[in-house]
This record gives sequence, structure tokens and C-alpha cells, in this order.
Amino acid sequence: MFGGNDMAQMMKQMGVDMDELDAEKVEIDLGDKKLVFSNPEVSRINAKGNEVFQLNGKYSKEEKNAVDEQDLEMVLEKTDASRSEAKEALKDSKDPAEAIMSLQ
Repeated sequence: MFGGNDMAQMMKQMGVDMDELDAEKVEIDLGDKKLVFSNPEVSRINAKGNEVFQLNGKYSKEEKNAVDEQDLEMVLEKTDASRSEAKEALKDSKDPAEAIMSLQ
């Protein structure tokens, strides 16, 4: 069986470099949903000019068009809009201020 140093030396001889990236968060866009990895382990492997990334860790699934609850509350406080109207305005806008302006 190979030890950690033996494996690293053999990979180097084959022209394979591997390093760990210090990532705090990784998001993978799946269209209408996204996977969010918090504190992931990310390795970059370079084999003769081809880069491959390996991702390990716990993740959560989130709806891509989810509305931040604090933003929603702010829009509701500043407008006479219903909850569904405020959500729709937030989804269509870039930020809460734009959503508020569109509802006034």
C-alpha cells in the first residue's frame, strides 16, 4: 500500500500536481435550484495541463429564485403591496430598493 508521501511523489513523477483550495463556499447552479456547499474541501488537480476540481462536503439545496426574508419584510414595510406582490417584485428586481420603487 502506498503512503501519503509515496503517492504524492508518484503523482509528481507522472506530471500530476494537486493542491487544496481554501474555499469558504461553493455554489452549483442547476437552473431553478442550486447546491450550496459551506466550508467545502476543494482540490485542484492539474494533469498535463488539464485541470480537474474535486469537491467534498455537506451541502444544502436551495431554490434559485428564493427571496430573502429580511428583504421581503423591508419591501412589505415600505409599500402597500401584498406578500405575493412583494415576492414577485423582489424576484424581478436586482435589490429591495428597486422592488420598492417598482411597487410605488
